[in-house]
Amino acid sequence: MPEVQQRIADLMQRSGVGFGTSGARGRVTDMTPPVCYAYTRAFLQYLESSQGLRPGSRVAIAGDLRPSTPDIMAAVARACLDAGYEPVNCGFIPSPAVALYGIEQGIPAIMVTGSHIPDDRNGIKFNKLGGEILKDDELGIRAQNVTVPEPFPADYHEALPSVDEAPAQRYLQRYLDFFPAAALAGLKVGVYEHSGVGRDLLAALLERLGADITRLNRSEVFIPVDTEAIRPEDVELARGWAQEFGLDAIVSTDGDADRPLVADATGRWLRGDIVGVLCAQYLDIDRLATPVSSNTVVEKCGSFARVERTRIGSPYVIAGMQALAGEGAASVAGYEANGGFLLQTPVQRDGHELNALPTRDAFIVILAVLAAAREQGSVSSLAAALPPRYTFSDRIKAFPTEQSARIIAELDGSQAKLEAIFGKITQSHMIGLDPTDGLRLTFDNQEVIHLRPSGNAPELRCYNEADSAERAEALNRDCMALLAGWRES
Repeated sequence: MPEVQQRIADLMQRSGVGFGTSGARGRVTDMTPPVCYAYTRAFLQYLESSQGLRPGSRVAIAGDLRPSTPDIMAAVARACLDAGYEPVNCGFIPSPAVALYGIEQGIPAIMVTGSHIPDDRNGIKFNKLGGEILKDDELGIRAQNVTVPEPFPADYHEALPSVDEAPAQRYLQRYLDFFPAAALAGLKVGVYEHSGVGRDLLAALLERLGADITRLNRSEVFIPVDTEAIRPEDVELARGWAQEFGLDAIVSTDGDADRPLVADATGRWLRGDIVGVLCAQYLDIDRLATPVSSNTVVEKCGSFARVERTRIGSPYVIAGMQALAGEGAASVAGYEANGGFLLQTPVQRDGHELNALPTRDAFIVILAVLAAAREQGSVSSLAAALPPRYTFSDRIKAFPTEQSARIIAELDGSQAKLEAIFGKITQSHMIGLDPTDGLRLTFDNQEVIHLRPSGNAPELRCYNEADSAERAEALNRDCMALLAGWRES
C-alpha cells in the first residue's frame, strides 16, 4: 500500500490537533483517522527509542462514550497493527482503569477521550510503560517522522479486536481488595450517571462495598460535565435529588472518570481541591503535589509534611510527585483542583495495601470520602472540619487562546496595573503575584484571583478563593463580568 511521510510537528500545525494539559486534543473534524494513526505510530516509535519497546508487544486501548471515540480507537488499533504490535481492546472504561492495566502488564496504554470538554472535540491520552507521558515525552513524540498509508484503508475498523473484560475487572478488584467489605454499609448514595464512562463500574463497586445506591439521570447523549465549572443545572439537580431520595451523598465523575464529583446530604457539590485533601487525609499521605490553582486549605489544615505547588496539568503534578518521592517521603500523592487524585507510592491502611497509580483517578476519591464519612459522621462534617477557605471558578467560553495568552503576557509583572484593575474588586491591596501558571494574585485580605487560559479549549478560566463560599462566588462573578468585556475588546 502506498505511504506518505508525516512529521508530527508539522502535522500538529496543519491539523490543529496538539498536546494540551493532558494528551493530544482537537476538534473531531480534525481528528481524522490518518491524524490519529500518525500520532499513535509516533508514540510507539518514541517508546522504541526511549523505553526499548519492541514490536510484538501488546498495546491496551480504551475509550469514553463520545460518538467519535469508536472511530478513533479503530484508527489507533490499525496503527498498532501496522507497526507490529497487538492491540488489546479494553472497551469503554475509565482512563485510570486502562492506565492501571498498562502499568501492571508492563505495556503501553492509550485512552481515547476528550475528558470533560464538549463532544465536538476528542483526544488521545498516551501512557508509556510506567504511566502517563510527561512534557519531555511530548517533545519526543513531536520530533518523530512516521509513515501513513494513503489512501487510508477503508477497512481500518477491523483492526480493533473484541473487548477484553480483564482490565475493567482488575480495576474494580483494586478497590475491593483495599477497602473493607462493608466500608459503605448503611450509606444511601446517589450515582449521577449522565454519560460518564465509569458509571456502571462505579455503581457496581459502591454496591459491593455495602452502599444503597440510587441511579440518577443516565444519558445516551454525551454531557460535558466539568468538575471545575459545574453547570447550574447540575447544581439544581443535586439539590433536588438529595431532598427527594434522602441521600447521604451524591457521586459522579467527568466523561472519562478520572475526575470525581462528590455532594453532601444537601446536594452541595464539594470542590475538587477539597475532596483531594479529604482523600489524602484518609490515606494518611505524607507529602502532596498539587497545582498552584488548588485551594490553600491544603497548607492551612496542617495534615501534610510538605506541599509542592506545580503548574496545572497531570504531567506537572506527576513530575512534582516524582521529586517528592526522590526525597524519601513515606507516602506521596497528588491531586488537581478538578479532584483527580494521583498515587505515586503504595499506601497501607488496616493491613491492606493500595498500589501506586500515578494518573488521575476519580474512584479512589469517591470511595475514600464516603468511607471517611461513614466512620466520622457525614460528608459535610468532613468538609466543615477543614479551615474555612472556599473556592469558586468559572470560564469564559469561545475566548481565543491567542487573545488570552496576549492579555496574560501584558499583565505579567505589572503589579501596579493588576492592582488598579483587580484591587477595585477585592477592595484590598495585592501582596503576592505567582506566574507559575497564568497569573495568581493574592490580596492582603487573603482573597485570591487566578487567571489562566485553558490548555484544552479556547477558554479563559478564573479561580477565586475567599473565607466564605458566598464571597468566593461574588468575587468570581465580578471577575467574570470583567473578563467578558475583555473578550469583546
